[in-house]
Amino acid sequence: MELAKKILKRVFFPPLPLTVFIAVPAFAAVFYVLAKEIGGPPAYLSYLASAYALTILVLGLPGAVRSARRWTDCHPLAKKIRSIPLSRRYVEDITFRTEVSLGVGFAVNLLYIAMKLVSGIYYRSAWLIALAVYYTLLAVMRFLLLCRKRWPEGRARQELELRRYRLCGCVLLLMNLALSGIVVFMVRYDRGYQYPGTLIYAMAAYSFYAVISAAVNVIKFRRYESPILSAAKAISLVAALVSILSLETAMLAQFGSGDDPLFRKAMTGATGGGVCVMVLGTALFMIVKASRQLRQSTTQNT
Repeated sequence: MELAKKILKRVFFPPLPLTVFIAVPAFAAVFYVLAKEIGGPPAYLSYLASAYALTILVLGLPGAVRSARRWTDCHPLAKKIRSIPLSRRYVEDITFRTEVSLGVGFAVNLLYIAMKLVSGIYYRSAWLIALAVYYTLLAVMRFLLLCRKRWPEGRARQELELRRYRLCGCVLLLMNLALSGIVVFMVRYDRGYQYPGTLIYAMAAYSFYAVISAAVNVIKFRRYESPILSAAKAISLVAALVSILSLETAMLAQFGSGDDPLFRKAMTGATGGGVCVMVLGTALFMIVKASRQLRQSTTQNT
């Protein structure tokens, strides 16, 4: 077992110089293959090499970020930035940093809602309207977590956070319905996302990083025992899972043009179904956990 762990660590967590040495030629090769429209074994080898390079880049990114953070903490510019009260609060206050992240996500969601809803009504597209519903529910959850400035402190605040946590779980159930509708559209009408040119690689890197980061944060933030922080990270995980689904449809559209349509539908249906099951499980977990803790709190108070 120890030997297997060492081998896997060396394969998927190589040193940073080796990672760069692998990634640069791998990405250059796949760009060349795409530009020259080369097919056959050379194309498949370049795709495999780029997939491996992308994997080790994403897995090694958190460590690189931590190393960069340790280096910047000692830099004079970083010390100057920390001297600014707002910047210091953002770096040191995890609750404030989460609120900023929720606010930015809420603003982006509003922009997406406007774009998808207007486009869906103009083009009479149920697909775009379903996406607008998904982003609306995502924005509702983020808004629920942001609106808590005048809450009391102590046990009363904890109970209010638990109720808001449970409410987000209920909204997740509604979101799962919208997400199921999106998956049905993808499978039945062969719809999906498309990214121009090599932008798909940037989206792939972002999607994998978002999933890994969100999964780590869901586990890490449990120690704070804050329902609001846990709910915020659960929302990030759900959004990251949906980004993986959209990435798969884009990759199938760009690299699987010669594949059997039934194969593409089967892959999209399997991944979409898996994402819906995970979202459903997350929603039920949040509802059950919050309800149980609220009952325990009520019993203690009586």
